Amino acid sequence: MDRAQGRGETDVGSSLSGRPIVLTGGIGSGKSSVGRLLAGWGAFLVDADQLARDVVASGTRGRAALEALLGPEVVAPDGSLDRGAMAERVFADTALLAQVEAIVHPLVHRAGLAAFDEAPKGSVLVYEVPLPGRGPFASDPLVVVVDAPDEVRWDRLVERGLSDSQISARMRQQPTRAEWLAMADRVVDNSGTTSDLAGRVAQLWREITGQDPPVGADS
Repeated sequence: MDRAQGRGETDVGSSLSGRPIVLTGGIGSGKSSVGRLLAGWGAFLVDADQLARDVVASGTRGRAALEALLGPEVVAPDGSLDRGAMAERVFADTALLAQVEAIVHPLVHRAGLAAFDEAPKGSVLVYEVPLPGRGPFASDPLVVVVDAPDEVRWDRLVERGLSDSQISARMRQQPTRAEWLAMADRVVDNSGTTSDLAGRVAQLWREITGQDPPVGADS
């Protein structure tokens, strides 16, 4: 992610700990599960994956740029973006992936700035994003990495319906597990059960807010 630049970056609020949160982790790690828990407890969460869909929706300049780069074969018969077809191409071609990111990332960054401008004052701000970085924040965030062993992530992705070749291609384009852990300010271990995860996220909530999570959150 690019560092925040331009108008609006100093207007973004901060979490109760004084630092916004970048929530990230490798594919299949379970960062979205952590994000749902935090949002359910009152955090103001912005999902970069959803923003990435929004900025290339039909009729947007992002969609027009992607079609110009990738051709009409990435458009489904109903006019939607054929994400499966696009993924097959870009995850197999590092240079092409970089071109796609150069189109999408600046648009997502601006959309993230606009989204966080709407956060109530004093909110715990969480930016859920597939790859680490500063995000649309003026101040340095707390980088929270959701972690699980590669074999656990692999099994989860198989359950989602991805083939071994698809999983391998996506993992190759992301940092290694060791690299993820090295960039973390906090690590949330998601190698166990749903209940285990809730307990660990509850502890994170206490650390970042100084408050207990809602009753039963860590049970």
